Amino acid sequence: MSLKRRDFLQLSALTAGTMVVAGLQSCTGSADQPVAATGALQSMTKDVVPISAKERQERVAKAQRLLAEQKMQALVLDAGTSLLYFTGISWGQSERPMVAVIPAKGEVFYICPGFEESRLREKFTIGKEVYAWQEDESPYALIVSALQKAGIGSGTVAMEERVRFFIYDGIRKQAPHLSFVSGDAITIPCRLIKSPAEIALMQKASDITVAAIQAGISSLREGMSQQDVASIVTDAQNKLGGVSDFALILFGESSAMPHGSIKPKTLKKGDIVLMDCGCTVENYNSDITRTIVFGAAPTKRQLDVWALEQKAQAAGFAAAKNGMPCELVDAAARKVITDAGFGPGYQLPGLPHRTGHGIGMDGHEWGNMVKGNKLLLEPGMCFSVEPNISIPGEFGVRLEDCAYMTADGPKWFSKPALSIDRPFG
Repeated sequence: MSLKRRDFLQLSALTAGTMVVAGLQSCTGSADQPVAATGALQSMTKDVVPISAKERQERVAKAQRLLAEQKMQALVLDAGTSLLYFTGISWGQSERPMVAVIPAKGEVFYICPGFEESRLREKFTIGKEVYAWQEDESPYALIVSALQKAGIGSGTVAMEERVRFFIYDGIRKQAPHLSFVSGDAITIPCRLIKSPAEIALMQKASDITVAAIQAGISSLREGMSQQDVASIVTDAQNKLGGVSDFALILFGESSAMPHGSIKPKTLKKGDIVLMDCGCTVENYNSDITRTIVFGAAPTKRQLDVWALEQKAQAAGFAAAKNGMPCELVDAAARKVITDAGFGPGYQLPGLPHRTGHGIGMDGHEWGNMVKGNKLLLEPGMCFSVEPNISIPGEFGVRLEDCAYMTADGPKWFSKPALSIDRPFG
């Protein structure tokens, strides 16, 4: 479960030394005696193949087929993930609307501020037509005019889920002759099912995060703050060629709160260390969590809870079968935990959240592993399996790896932990 707060991270590279900790290479010395932790790391992305223009064209074609099937005339995209997914254009949101329109028939076209037209054209791989509005003109009137020029003067227009309300409202007021619906029926079937090229990018992002967490573990030393370790992992993910997205590091009692506590913590021997980290490669995400014990042999309580978490994660993975609903993954993992006397349901101590979430270009996407989600698993779907066990006042244990469905069932992006002192397979 990722907590994406870049402002939580210190982006400067920190350093550390060496020590053997619970079977792991970690560090010696005090917090004021650092040595380089990530300086020797090199990029792992030289073999990365970006999403091709051909694949984006195929995505647009699929969206158009779905539009026709749903009897919709067009899909409107605001700046954001779906715009990037379909067109390859990354564009920051502002008060000035820049939208793309995928018509059910014809080429993609764009409406943008006049002074941005040249910059937009530099980014083109899909579509050719741009309608530019000037500062004293209505962008909404121009959007409606562009729709009419595309032959869309009546019928239903779909709004992608991240179209901001003021843009939708402005278009709606200019087009009483059109009806508007959610674009989920178009975008979700497209983005939910990943192609081999997408899965390869997510695999690379996962490989980078594995290596970065290992760098973080090898840098642990007594007296470090949670932010110190977060900065090391962040720096490692960037040096390895990813774009570091988050590094949530929790010590001791803080690990019982899935997204952490504002209370400062420094590392001491015997602490649980929970590391929830992720990066992007070509805009595709990883999300991996490991839990270890620092500087001392784990207690029986720590070992027992860790082993229960491992068993729950394995049960969730085993329940992921093509043609079966997503909710069964949550049910299988949760049963292991409740059978051991935790919970029930979301009660603490126990598992306070869903077992997993969809993942792709966004760290959290559709396809959650949660009670009530009847969506059927199928090849190409990607999701996390992370049945966290939280024990307030003591500690928490989370093992998180992401998986993708194939024709033969689920496969891991990262190998699950083998034991509390062997966090990577």
